[in-house]
Amino acid sequence: MQYKLITDITTEPLTLAEVKAQIRADSGSYADDTVTTQALVPASRGANTYTSSGIDLSGKLAIVNLNSGTNQATGKLNVHIEESDDNVTYADWSDGTFAEITTDNDNAVYEKQYTGSKRYIRVVAVVTVAACEFAIDVITNTGDTSEDTQLASWITTAREYGEDYTGHAFAPKTIDYYLNDWPDTDFVKWPFEPLASITSVKYKNSAGTETTMTENTDYIVDVSTYPGKIFLPYNESWPDFVPYPYNAVTIRGVCGYTGTVPYVLPKQFKQAMLMHVGLLYKYRDEAIPYKDMRTVNNLYGIRRSTWF
Repeated sequence: MQYKLITDITTEPLTLAEVKAQIRADSGSYADDTVTTQALVPASRGANTYTSSGIDLSGKLAIVNLNSGTNQATGKLNVHIEESDDNVTYADWSDGTFAEITTDNDNAVYEKQYTGSKRYIRVVAVVTVAACEFAIDVITNTGDTSEDTQLASWITTAREYGEDYTGHAFAPKTIDYYLNDWPDTDFVKWPFEPLASITSVKYKNSAGTETTMTENTDYIVDVSTYPGKIFLPYNESWPDFVPYPYNAVTIRGVCGYTGTVPYVLPKQFKQAMLMHVGLLYKYRDEAIPYKDMRTVNNLYGIRRSTWF
């Protein structure tokens, strides 16, 4: 199987916080392990929308703390959390909406733990009708950061090992898949599941002339059946051509678990990654014992040889 990575993943399926919990890495002091960032400082705010700056979690656990003061009569406050991979494009976090604050429930503290997987979060507060007093803080855990770079590298190592072992893409990526000629069957099986979409299918003849095929006319894509396939339409055949000496057919596709149903990374894969990173941490200066890696492999469970 010949393939080339075109666009790598943007966010690892494991966070530093999850790994640190696995290896029990902290400073031993609650004060040293937490940092409070003022997202919106204490103030009385009139009817308007207030958006905080993005806060870089970088794998940390985070609690968003809404400290409500006094609402003026009929004043209403609605707060929600947004998330982002790049601190530019934000979207609502699905579990990030606080209960509406009115004069019936003001002068109280409300909190939500962020359990999403994005690197950045920000808070958006909407005041309507009359002014409301409030402040919003984001409390993050820091722990020991001296090995964060090494831990991040081990997360990538564990993911790449798991992807190679299972034939699954643990997070979205773009890949070019190469064939030397068309298969004898009426379909091409995609190499990494789950397949999300096919960007292009091209073939190159012996003279080096490349032709791009048209989806739904020259081929159809099956993303429902794992690992994903590219089929010929009914009563059609693959183009007849004299292939280029190597990599005559190039199929570019996007594959990988996105974190939303039905493309949620299996829990056994995530647990295997956690265990693998823990072993890399424990045996950092020596080889990991075979019996320990066998346990990791057993957690992965699924291998490409099980595909049909």
